[in-house]
Amino acid sequence: MAAKVKRNDEVQVLAGKDRGRRGTVRAMNPEAGRAVVTGINMVKKHKKATGPGQPGGIIEMEAPIAVSNLAVICRSCGSAVRVGFKMLEDGRKVRSCKKCGEAID
Repeated sequence: MAAKVKRNDEVQVLAGKDRGRRGTVRAMNPEAGRAVVTGINMVKKHKKATGPGQPGGIIEMEAPIAVSNLAVICRSCGSAVRVGFKMLEDGRKVRSCKKCGEAID
């Protein structure tokens, strides 16, 4: 099945502690249905020192968030929209905005 959310997409969080915030998708895990979004779903991880020059401590990092809790931001609308698919005249299949009909890809 084609992906509605891809890497480097601008997305808005629909549910959870970061609801309403926007960020860019940094990594995708389609098998698990999760994405890592820059600055969203920050967690603290306790790291052990692993050798010289690698200090331990508590680091803050982004945790994966469910793709169902994300909505793609349309460049022409400027708002969070649902994503559909349509075929172009040249036979290519592209993602499109359900609000304005513009191609997202």
